[in-house]
Amino acid sequence: MERKEQFNFWYFVIAFLAVLLLQHWLAGLQQVETIPYSKFQELLREGRVAEISIAEDHIRGRLHSPLPDGRDQIYTVRVDSDLARDLETYGITYTGVVKNTFLANLLSWTVPVLIFVVAWLYIFRRMAEKQGMGGFLSIGRSKAKIYMEKEVGVTFDDVAGVDDAKEELREIVRFLQEPETWGRLGARIPKGVLLVGPPGCGKTLLARAVAGEAGVPFFSISGSEFVEMFVGVGAARVRDLFEQARKSAPCIIFIDELDALGRARGLSPAGGGSDEKEQTLNQLLAELDGFDPSAGVVLLSATNRPEILDTALLRPGRFDRQILVDRPDKRGRVAILGVHLHSVRLGPDIDAEKIAELTAGFSGADLANLVNESAILATRRGGEAVTMDDVVRAIERIVAGLEKKNRLLNPREREVVAFHETGHALVAMALPGSDEVQKISIIPRGIGALGYTIQRPTEDRYLMTRAELENKMAVLLGGRAAEMLVFDELSTGAADDLNRATEVARSMVMRYGMDATLGQAVYAEDMPQFLDNLQRGLPGLTRGATHSQETAREIDCAVRGLLDGAFDKATRILQRHRKVLDQTARRLLEQETLSGDDLPKLPPAPETGAGHRAA
Repeated sequence: MERKEQFNFWYFVIAFLAVLLLQHWLAGLQQVETIPYSKFQELLREGRVAEISIAEDHIRGRLHSPLPDGRDQIYTVRVDSDLARDLETYGITYTGVVKNTFLANLLSWTVPVLIFVVAWLYIFRRMAEKQGMGGFLSIGRSKAKIYMEKEVGVTFDDVAGVDDAKEELREIVRFLQEPETWGRLGARIPKGVLLVGPPGCGKTLLARAVAGEAGVPFFSISGSEFVEMFVGVGAARVRDLFEQARKSAPCIIFIDELDALGRARGLSPAGGGSDEKEQTLNQLLAELDGFDPSAGVVLLSATNRPEILDTALLRPGRFDRQILVDRPDKRGRVAILGVHLHSVRLGPDIDAEKIAELTAGFSGADLANLVNESAILATRRGGEAVTMDDVVRAIERIVAGLEKKNRLLNPREREVVAFHETGHALVAMALPGSDEVQKISIIPRGIGALGYTIQRPTEDRYLMTRAELENKMAVLLGGRAAEMLVFDELSTGAADDLNRATEVARSMVMRYGMDATLGQAVYAEDMPQFLDNLQRGLPGLTRGATHSQETAREIDCAVRGLLDGAFDKATRILQRHRKVLDQTARRLLEQETLSGDDLPKLPPAPETGAGHRAA
């Protein structure tokens, strides 16, 4: 619409100038007779010229009596007087010619103005783009990028580890390709499909694969691109996007990061920005109600925060289907690694099964990054292929951080760190059900880690019992217990361990109902963190206390009792294996890094009580 208005404006300018020229020309024809200079000389000799006005290159005059056509004004171009005298001798009709300077005069006025306007538009556009205002004349137009099948280049064969989600989306493809077959029983294609899952699990890749499989136009846009500083822009872009989609049906609209656009109304602070987002969301709801799915327009969206989406957006008839794109299990990780390992040169010892065992909890993006980091490490050492050692070092870099070889610890600090990490490892090896220790090191990594202990999960776990959580706290406090046992004092190195152990203990008491005194009750209402913290066994954010002060004291006592019990359990284990603790720590000081095979085998710890309650 804006382009049309701009086009009509320039037509108006051209037409206006043409009318002026035509009017000037007609007026001149009606009043003035243009004659040759020789005719002017003849009129002078006959005495018919009443008066003249002489310019540098032309002469205008008025006659005593009109010419036969009724005009009494004349116009002629001057000729040099000596040349005119010579030409009269031979009876030649002669006239002057003046170079037409109208175009030059017109350009001298219009070109500077056009340069100024173009420069102003360019500067304004650059300033607008830097401030997130979009193009000057693109306000209200959709920023959706249209991908055709040959441009997408992604199919379901390129997506691994999310077989359940792929099967759900295959139906969408079949609906688009064979609407008559799939609608023969009265079924209709879902209006909207919401892909839900943690970051990096392949939601966007799945959406592009759907477009590649179906061979239909693919409109892709981020939810944040709808809302800008101008009121009403977001709603206009939603209308424009769906209008484009209807013209290109059958097609797929993909809105990434839907939570930026579909946040629940009323949760944002009051203000114009909130009103603008609500207008945009209202327009999206209206468009979802207004378009006919039989036309072949399917809306795909992705989010990793479904808990903050507006309920009106998620009701049936708008987003009819919600598909979970979760972190892959071991089988899924093997499939994903097969896709990414195919593009690098591999050594004979590379085993995707072993890598999958070492990467429990990794998303598809994490695994892609792991393969790339492994290839970089192999290239850096000058290797001919990527080996398993490169993969292990890449995992350590991703999990624990970059090695800080220039961070030098004094001898006392190195000794404390060595006993601390050895304490973690020995407690984990002694407790049943704990993850296998893969490596311990006193080489500083990351921002604040002076040492690290890496444990390898033997299998994917989705549930944990009270005893397993207590053992997990004991392993976390094993380093602190070793420091207290050996040096009879505590350091700040266990701050992160203590924080994580406290979170586990508080979750056991307030979320999981694992304290006998407090009973089967939840004392903290969680704000969902969808498959992120919850899957890692960490508590979500709490909205506030929902219990009395007496109950709060009971909770504090129960948490303290669980932590003290875990600390006592770790201390007893290390006391039984004090000789092994000292020997292993001394070896760690000498070698700086010990693998799981270098660590001694400990007998399982005897069953202990559930801990004690602190007063």
